[in-house]
Amino acid sequence: EKKLDPIAIAKRDQKMASLVLTSSLNIRFRPLPTPKPRCPTPKSLRLNSRSGLNYNQFCLYSCHASSSAAAMAGGCYEATYSVYSHRSYPMAYSGARRSIAHCVAVVVYIFGYNSWNNNSAIAVGSCGVDGSWRVCSDQNLTFAAAFSAFGDPIPWLIALAFFFARGFIKTGLGNRIAYQFVSLFGSSSLGLGYSLVFSEALLAPAIPSVSARAGGIFLPLVKSLCVACGSNAGDGTEHKLGSWLMLTCFQTSVISSSMFLTAMAANPLAANLTSSTINQTLGWMDWAKGAIVPGLVSLIVVPLLLYVIYPPTVKSSPDAPKLARQKLEKMGPMSKNELIMAGTLLLTVGLWIFGGTLNIDAVTAAILGLSVLLVTGVVTWKECLAESVAWDTLTWFAALIAMAGYLNKYGLISWFSQTVVKFVGGLGLPWQSSFGILILLYFYSHYFFASGAAHIGAMFTAFLSVASALGTPPYLAAMVLSFLSNLMGGITHYGIGSAPVFYGAGYVPLTKWWGYGFLISVVNLIVWLGVGGVWWKAIGFW
Repeated sequence: EKKLDPIAIAKRDQKMASLVLTSSLNIRFRPLPTPKPRCPTPKSLRLNSRSGLNYNQFCLYSCHASSSAAAMAGGCYEATYSVYSHRSYPMAYSGARRSIAHCVAVVVYIFGYNSWNNNSAIAVGSCGVDGSWRVCSDQNLTFAAAFSAFGDPIPWLIALAFFFARGFIKTGLGNRIAYQFVSLFGSSSLGLGYSLVFSEALLAPAIPSVSARAGGIFLPLVKSLCVACGSNAGDGTEHKLGSWLMLTCFQTSVISSSMFLTAMAANPLAANLTSSTINQTLGWMDWAKGAIVPGLVSLIVVPLLLYVIYPPTVKSSPDAPKLARQKLEKMGPMSKNELIMAGTLLLTVGLWIFGGTLNIDAVTAAILGLSVLLVTGVVTWKECLAESVAWDTLTWFAALIAMAGYLNKYGLISWFSQTVVKFVGGLGLPWQSSFGILILLYFYSHYFFASGAAHIGAMFTAFLSVASALGTPPYLAAMVLSFLSNLMGGITHYGIGSAPVFYGAGYVPLTKWWGYGFLISVVNLIVWLGVGGVWWKAIGFW
């Protein structure tokens, strides 16, 4: 049989797919034989080929046409596409590879030069818009694809959190609660920080959205405390209290999310993948029992460590409780708007807690709460529009989610997982060493993710399967990977839902956020694998 030129094969495929797609629907199709796999693509088949055929267009058209034809003709062209695109033409499948390169470039660009040299979040938002425009203008993604994450609930939940914070500040409820905290724990900054940390940890199992906890409840409270202590973003007083308190509350929100199955929205996904991969159930009590000891140790160690290496300038204020009580007396009883704000908060938190039973998701509950504030006049829409940080965060975070999603869709994450599997499996190390390598790769690959759920969905099963195959006790591997799927969110300002919330407040520069994020990640790994390892051995996890 005469060997066909690869270009002739491509043209033949286009013609066959076109015939199938344009034929009348009442034609009776006969099964078509699947073409035999051809030899690998010659080196001459590259983007700079002198041929007039555009291989980007061929690959994209082949994908669309083959999938459509497969639905009409019994799947024969699906096999054809699989053979040609992934085996015969690995170099010709450049459309997806080019899109991968653009998505990676945009992710890097979003947090590139401007972000690292401008402490305001506006630089990040402008880079997000510019990056989305670039992938659209180069026809790597459609407009709908590049801006698809603007329909994702997480960026909107974060933006809604800033609107709630506006209501807290405007009504004075935030100051009232802040003064109550100061009157009880305000004699030292460290005591104030610990009171917030453990309050958030107590709410964690009841509110399954870390974005809701951080943005809807604790960001308004922390901002009010900072303002009450004379620490404001952008006027040089950030280090009085705000920088340390914001970073502490963020890093501990990551820890509390690791401690309970219901403390983060993606945790049930990890439990589900555990069940389907190793046929073992990861229940609520088992999760809490495994995480409680290392979690409590981390909640104690992390605020203290940050207090030493990134201290507030105001460390003790023995007169603060007395002054706070005087402020409370001056404020008098709660006003009508304060009561409405408090009632709306209770309504929203209640829906966050019982939303699963009532089939109401977190962002719907937040929209309902904001609607109440708007209808009652506690917050006006003009004030919402004036919250530039909220809209900026919505913009860059949505752009990042879209780019990260297409990195996964185009196979970069799958390729990375498979590469890790082959690399670690071929080292021939004891399971403890192999699992340690897998942990580090799984943990720090989160720099490329803007969502814990996306990371879990893309890599959890592969890493759990490899760890088990290399001799790691399967249940232990599942537990550790599940806990790390939360802890890794602390390394960036976009890796978990609470990150954009606290970073967007503007108290901590991006370089310090990433630097201290990496340092705390090392501490968390030591605590969870060291103290946690001993604890898990004691309770029989391995």
